[in-house]
Amino acid sequence: MKNNWPAHLALFAVAVIYGANYSIAKVVMSGEYIGPLGFILVRVLTATALFWMTGLGRPTPSIPRQDMIRLLFCGLFGVASNQMLFFSGLDRTTPIHASLIMVLTPVLVLLLSALIERRGIRKERAFGVLLAGTGAAFLILQGRHSGLADGDVLGDLMVAGNATSYALYLILVRPLMAKYSPNLVLKWVFLYGSFFVLFFGWPQAASARWLDFTPLIIVCFIYVLVFTTFFAYGLNAFALQRVAPVTVSAYIYLQPLIAALIALLMGQESLTLSKIIAAVLIFSGVFMVSRERPVKTAG
Repeated sequence: MKNNWPAHLALFAVAVIYGANYSIAKVVMSGEYIGPLGFILVRVLTATALFWMTGLGRPTPSIPRQDMIRLLFCGLFGVASNQMLFFSGLDRTTPIHASLIMVLTPVLVLLLSALIERRGIRKERAFGVLLAGTGAAFLILQGRHSGLADGDVLGDLMVAGNATSYALYLILVRPLMAKYSPNLVLKWVFLYGSFFVLFFGWPQAASARWLDFTPLIIVCFIYVLVFTTFFAYGLNAFALQRVAPVTVSAYIYLQPLIAALIALLMGQESLTLSKIIAAVLIFSGVFMVSRERPVKTAG
């Protein structure tokens, strides 16, 4: 049986990084130091440079034209539209509201996989998605600081668009991860994505209040540039070589739970029965979605 624990460990690390990103990115944008699209441009250009630099000296195989076209679409959906919609939506709504909408991603991965790849949906996985989604929604709705009434409709729609775009990216990039190294795929995905982002993000990046950045804003800015982009995408790519896209997307359900646990350790939250129930539902759902079906043997 294939041992996938390194992939699940990588996905857990990604969930921790993204779980903190909702609030950290909001800190930067709430002070109006830089617009969301300008923020994305700097983020994408930084990640593009890092992925290309870490690929220096490695052998570069020839990439067929059809794979280059797929890489272009991965850059459009996995970098450009995904990140621009998320940050623009987060700028208009609350972090908790955004995290609630993002739990749509595994459902979208299942539906899009069924449509694009003509795959059936196993009942066990469908139930796992529903179970984990229920746990995440229960956790958020029970939060004392849910702020659901503050969510802006346009912002919510943008985050929903981001979830759809990211789900499509996970499906499109999976065959590429099976053929090439994660670094090779990501350096082209980000390069193509940067072309789209440059057109929309340059005006906001040029008008950003760079000299007004405080030490806290600089730390938050660096966190988003390095951890949420470079490391998170790299770890996700590593996992996609070993598990299915729906498994990768299922770990999104851990993000609100991890955010609550971090707040608990910092003394900002208290441990309640609702959090325990949500944790059980989320981990049970992720287990059901990620579990591989036993291989039947003859005889």
